[in-house]
Amino acid sequence: MSTQKTISIIGAGGMATAIAGRSIKAGYRVEVIGRDPAKARALADKLGAGATAGVYGAAPEGEIVILAVPYSGAVAAVADFGNALDGKVIVDITNPVAPDLSGLVTPSGSSGAQETAKGVPAGAHVVKAFNTLFGHVLARGGRLDAFLAADNAEAKARVSAFLDSLGLRPLDVGPLQMAKTLESLGLLMIGLAKNGAGSFNIAMHVDTA
Repeated sequence: MSTQKTISIIGAGGMATAIAGRSIKAGYRVEVIGRDPAKARALADKLGAGATAGVYGAAPEGEIVILAVPYSGAVAAVADFGNALDGKVIVDITNPVAPDLSGLVTPSGSSGAQETAKGVPAGAHVVKAFNTLFGHVLARGGRLDAFLAADNAEAKARVSAFLDSLGLRPLDVGPLQMAKTLESLGLLMIGLAKNGAGSFNIAMHVDTA
């Protein structure tokens, strides 16, 4: 990349670490933002050169902001940032799965991404992505399939280009209402890992005839 772009990541868990790692390898600067500043700083230090710790609630540096927090905290996190997210592309990676894996905890007919989108400023756009990839598999590398859904064409194109730059294969599944289907696919992946596959070292791949 000729000019270093910044990707901002809210969260400091396994998925945040995996996405940050691939982003740095792809030449991005990564801003790690966490409710717990010490955790954010620790992850930035672990990532090394190219990573910094941002201020929770302040305007993120990156045009693309990865919301890498559990679904239970996603709406609250968006509310904490408020208008600081205006103009940003927000990538919702959450899987709103019930603790007993019996289903999704979102309201009927809605998705985690759509619930999150209700709280973002008018100038921000939510894109669903990364939720069908397990963090440790993502961190290993390889050209994995990455599904995405969004209503705004420009936001979708930006995230698609970002996914491609990370060495992933972006696959558009349609508007944001399709996030519900992607979140069901996330639940399917967990069920498959626990049962039929017997391992979380799996990824969904689309073969084209």
